[in-house]
Amino acid sequence: MLWVGLLCWATAVNAGITVTCVTEENRPVNFLENGRVTGFSTEVVEAVLKEIDVQASIQIMPWARAYATALHSENVLIFSIMRTAEREHLFKWVGVVSPPDSSYLFALRERKLKLDNLGDARNYKIGTINSDAREQYLESRGFVKGRHLHGNALPRTTYEKLKLGRVDLWAMSEMVATDIVRRDGGDPSQVLARVLHLADLGSGGSYMAFGTKTDDLLVERFRRGLETVKANGTFAALQKKWF
Repeated sequence: MLWVGLLCWATAVNAGITVTCVTEENRPVNFLENGRVTGFSTEVVEAVLKEIDVQASIQIMPWARAYATALHSENVLIFSIMRTAEREHLFKWVGVVSPPDSSYLFALRERKLKLDNLGDARNYKIGTINSDAREQYLESRGFVKGRHLHGNALPRTTYEKLKLGRVDLWAMSEMVATDIVRRDGGDPSQVLARVLHLADLGSGGSYMAFGTKTDDLLVERFRRGLETVKANGTFAALQKKWF
């Protein structure tokens, strides 16, 4: 299993604060290429760090580890994280750093699976990413890890299990699922079927956020930096570059 994780160590100038940023391998917003972390959201975060005069180096880790690190530690920035009802009070939210996206339960089109509602999905094995928003959402609706839900560290691993028939459904964002299938040489419209829209998760972009142990002044500093990056056209330019 490929372990990819992102640690971004940064020193907040004039404040003497060390910030740790964490993310996952999740094309096209965060990923490792030629030994360097890149992607749309990564470049947005880098632009914010530059705007607020913070030096940073970047690596990648599995989502469950990144999530736990941000949740339980002080001065840890996580991106790109979906803002959900289950997470609302667990983090201090900075702002959106990825384009709009939607989540689905996908199946291989050739299997011709049909779900009338979420409850029907309990009859199938669902591939998820450990601790991601879709897995947490399904758990909150009574789906059980190890029985209904089969977690993995990486989206591509889950897709491989879908192709091999080890899971029946794939809980994933449309943007990431489409990218993975294309990189695998397939046509997403021919390979995958959107069996059920997880509409409760919304379709807005993902965020950067801090855990609740982080001081509000530091969170506000990042918010102002992100607002500036959006106001001065940098965010729009990066979105045009990547999408």
